[in-house]
Amino acid sequence: MMREMFSDLDVERIGFFEMGPIRPPSEGGDLSLLIRATRNCPWNKCQFCPIYKDVKFEYRSVKEIEKDIDVVKALVDKIKKTSWMLGLTGKINSEVINRIIRGNQEIYVGSGDKLDSLRFQNLVNVANWLASGAKTVFLQDANTLIMRTPELVEVIRYLKESFPSIERVTSYARSKTCARKHLEELEQLHGVGLSRLHVGLESGCDEVLEEMRKGVSAAEHIEGGKKVVKSGISLSEYVMPGLGGREWSEKHALETARVLNEINPDFIRIRSLKVPKNAPLYQKLQAGEFEEPSEDEIIEEIELLIKKLNCDSYVASDHILNLLPEVEGKLPEAKERMLKVIETYKTKPFFEKLEFRLTRRLGDYARFRRLDPELNKKVQEAYGSIRNKSQDAKLKADEAISALKEGFM
Repeated sequence: MMREMFSDLDVERIGFFEMGPIRPPSEGGDLSLLIRATRNCPWNKCQFCPIYKDVKFEYRSVKEIEKDIDVVKALVDKIKKTSWMLGLTGKINSEVINRIIRGNQEIYVGSGDKLDSLRFQNLVNVANWLASGAKTVFLQDANTLIMRTPELVEVIRYLKESFPSIERVTSYARSKTCARKHLEELEQLHGVGLSRLHVGLESGCDEVLEEMRKGVSAAEHIEGGKKVVKSGISLSEYVMPGLGGREWSEKHALETARVLNEINPDFIRIRSLKVPKNAPLYQKLQAGEFEEPSEDEIIEEIELLIKKLNCDSYVASDHILNLLPEVEGKLPEAKERMLKVIETYKTKPFFEKLEFRLTRRLGDYARFRRLDPELNKKVQEAYGSIRNKSQDAKLKADEAISALKEGFM
């Protein structure tokens, strides 16, 4: 019966459109349609990043991208037709989404075929995007701004002509690429609908940028960021507390604050460091060439950063690796409140602080997956040590928290 109902929604006949591996949390939950404008990362040398390391960067032609947009249009038409078939007059609500996803999961995911899996991902993304109002699009992958400006302009125009409901188009970009674009090009992109750029600043400290092979200097961060702000494009700058290790921790925080104050971006997004096992930096960590700060040391670093920020940005703590997501708000008004959150955490008694950290990380983990027996045992042993105020409580808590955070990656 389910197969019959969804035979008209034949994703195989429509084809599929490419989707890259990542997008910002603010574009998540299938709020945004994901359109792959370039493949992978043109720089691909950052030591802390495990993504794209085994694949080469590739441009996509405008025709390729527009063909993908046409596939999205065909899917939209099919989904709306299914809504009519269900007697919902073309409306896309949770009932339509659930019926479509359940039916096609049986058809496509059950096949075990890789292309069928991609088609199903397409379907889920488009269906949820429609349900959210079809207002936002995120252009993938790591640095769409590297496209020739006339070509990127054409892609954005085609998108907005295809879907008049679109209100926001966003993408990742590198500071160096922003700096190399003429202001007039950025203004043109803003004029046709490029709403926001997400830039990985990570640090404003040249020693850290060099050590992490970021491929950009603090001065280039400032030049690129100020140019984007001046163009009218909204700018999100990502910072990574802990990236300087113990050696550069203070300078990392101070210089990052200095650079951000110069740029005055719309958003400062905190991404606390956790070194993934498949990132080049992990090898340095294992060899003793990099000391990863503790969670408490990262909190100290965030506190120093917040204290030194003198800009009008919104500080966002929208990533699962951040211990204190409450450290968020519009500057300068929210600075005192954010520092109070940090102070409240810092002044907790030792064992209470350990339990707070473990409970928060466990709660974050439980939001998207179950604990396997081995990890559950490790967590329960850590809780027992904390409540008994054992000498090994910190060691056991740190081990359990590290294992939970590995699951976030």
